[in-house]
Amino acid sequence: MAGMATHVITGAGSGIGAAVARRLHARGDDLVLHARDAGRAKELAAEFPGARTLVGDLADPDKLSWALSHQSLPDRVDSLLHIAGVVDLGPVGDLTPKSWRHQLNVNLIAPAELTRLLLPQLRVARGHVVFVNSGAGLNAHAEWGAYAASKHGLKALADALRQEEHASGVRVTSVYPGRTASPMQAKVHQQEGKEYDPSRWIDPESVATTILMAIDLPEDAEVNDLTVRPGR
Repeated sequence: MAGMATHVITGAGSGIGAAVARRLHARGDDLVLHARDAGRAKELAAEFPGARTLVGDLADPDKLSWALSHQSLPDRVDSLLHIAGVVDLGPVGDLTPKSWRHQLNVNLIAPAELTRLLLPQLRVARGHVVFVNSGAGLNAHAEWGAYAASKHGLKALADALRQEEHASGVRVTSVYPGRTASPMQAKVHQQEGKEYDPSRWIDPESVATTILMAIDLPEDAEVNDLTVRPGR
């Protein structure tokens, strides 16, 4: 991706999203950073000078179209990086519809809607959509039902989109990181009642490296699915 590419990123506030945003910002690319509210947008703009922001609540996908219609969108999008996500563990016997809906909204429906709203700009750029999925998008374990369902759905979204947009030159990649040292992982350990040791898990920088590799590949190749596991 030569020159000043434009990247729309969700989840740039922490973990993998922050690592990706820092790398792309450092090399001089244009960033459009998604934020859930104006206060968060202000923080991201301060952290990444020159970056633009896009405000909308991923937990309320029905309102994203309205929110984006009142903001200026880039003319072209070289990559749309879906990195934001939420997790709420619990056995099926305890999970409420509210918990199911929250995870499905943020992890699956909002990415589908953001993709829909930005597809014209992605087609113009022959751009790339990256879904940061999870090991839970390939295997579901006890107490991970709702989260895994949202991530299995995200894989289906990516696979369908890849076939639909192939002819228009839009590439689609799913990345399935194992446990990554991030605030989300700290929360998971808390919910599991386990002690959190970040050194045991993947550094977000390592996952960022794989995402940049995928979007920087020449146009004759497309990484479809990429699984990244802890190396130690």
